[in-house]
Amino acid sequence: MSERDVFEYALLRVVPRVERGECFNAGVLVYCRAKSFVAARTHLDEAKLRALDPEADVAGVRAALRAVEGVCAGGDAAGQAARDDAGRRFRWLIAPRSTVVQPGPVHTGLTADPQAEAVRLLDLLVR
Repeated sequence: MSERDVFEYALLRVVPRVERGECFNAGVLVYCRAKSFVAARTHLDEAKLRALDPEADVAGVRAALRAVEGVCAGGDAAGQAARDDAGRRFRWLIAPRSTVVQPGPVHTGLTADPQAEAVRLLDLLVR
């Protein structure tokens, strides 16, 4: 059996009208300190978004999800967070905020492959 490492994850929720509090899952953030790994995988269900808010800014929500992916990827796409390590980028992304794209609570688990875990969680909890 391969060695498994502790990882943390949080769902990315879309809250089209913050004042109503209705939301749905649109992505997952995965962080594994042992592997210096952080990634976001996203999937926007436009039908769910429009059901909660027919006038929602679909392009804006997509841009916000892409921005989270960019921060995780690091480099130029991460903007000011580019100099931060994977853990600091993850902690910044999971900080509570009152925006259309919000992080959920952090959960933990064990994995031998954090990259595969991100895909598995996206399929299990988002799609």
